[in-house]
Amino acid sequence: MDEELRVLTERLRAESAASGAPGAPGAPGALSAPGVPGVPGALGAPGASAEYDRLVATGDHDELAAVLTEPGHPLWARELAAFRLGVAGDRRAFESLVLLLNHRDPPRCASAAHALARLGDPRTARAAAALATNELRVAYALHPVRLLVELRAPEAVPALITTLRRRLRPHDPYRRVALACVEGLGTLGDDRAAPVLNDALAHPALAEAAVRALAHIPGQR
Repeated sequence: MDEELRVLTERLRAESAASGAPGAPGAPGALSAPGVPGVPGALGAPGASAEYDRLVATGDHDELAAVLTEPGHPLWARELAAFRLGVAGDRRAFESLVLLLNHRDPPRCASAAHALARLGDPRTARAAAALATNELRVAYALHPVRLLVELRAPEAVPALITTLRRRLRPHDPYRRVALACVEGLGTLGDDRAAPVLNDALAHPALAEAAVRALAHIPGQR
């Protein structure tokens, strides 16, 4: 089994086992989590274990896609279905994976980014760039930034420059996002990043990474 799938299935097996009573506010299977706006209510589950086993075992993409469109499925089931469809290249998973990419729980973001990188949907880079540059959601921008670097799409460098420049404000609390931008711009090696990387040298938490990143920029060695 793929390592990313193994980690995800172990996490979601535990979530399914811990699902609360149907409709219980705050149950682990709730779909009303703030990080996934506009998704309908919760289903805790007698029979959650059977549903989990079914979704792990099935090879029927239509069955997985139905979990994303039918009401009442818990978040763990939607995540499992979206991940499996995404890594298989089934674009019906796109919308669900983008919502999960901006979720408040980092493991969901990481799994969504992994699946989106393998989905092959041309909308992915635009969506990731929009999430990475959304200042209202900057606390959840880490995985969109990393996904943009992995995709190496045209949107990546402008989005990372924009996000990093905002993080260079005094007392900005989102240093992990800033560091991911610095490292990503170094990986991409685009000379448009040189000015913002030079500005990052003045920030002690970013300076060492900025030096390494600039070493990959033409004319900055």
